[in-house]
Amino acid sequence: MARRSWRAFLDTSALIAGLLSPTGSAHEVLRLFEIGVVELIVSRQVLVEADRNLTAKMSMLLDAYHEFLRRLNPEVVEDPSREAISQARQVIHHADAPILAAAIESRVDYIITWNTRHFHKKPVQDFVSFPIVTPAEFLTAFRRAILEE
Repeated sequence: MARRSWRAFLDTSALIAGLLSPTGSAHEVLRLFEIGVVELIVSRQVLVEADRNLTAKMSMLLDAYHEFLRRLNPEVVEDPSREAISQARQVIHHADAPILAAAIESRVDYIITWNTRHFHKKPVQDFVSFPIVTPAEFLTAFRRAILEE
């Protein structure tokens, strides 16, 4: 029986890191999304943040970024409800609450982020039913799952 593909929510930090570094773990995660082995889930806020950051700091990459998104065709989830954001604010920095709430509402298997300062705190980890990992940690879990099949 075929294994269900993983659904992974990518936050802005990991998305931009993957675009900028052709050799880093975040780029390897993007490759897994690109070949369809893992389902990419993002929220509208992630896309808006990435656009804003790239426009402000690396505008020469905007066209390549938009083309990359067209090829990936991620599942873009709507922004979470105010109630879901309010609940997430109980455990995470207010700026990250919409990201956490969107991931929870979209029923992902993982959140992939470089924001370890806010997402890797125990209250946040206890609040969710899935791992919150860095790109390197995701690759380790993915490799382990492949070996166990």
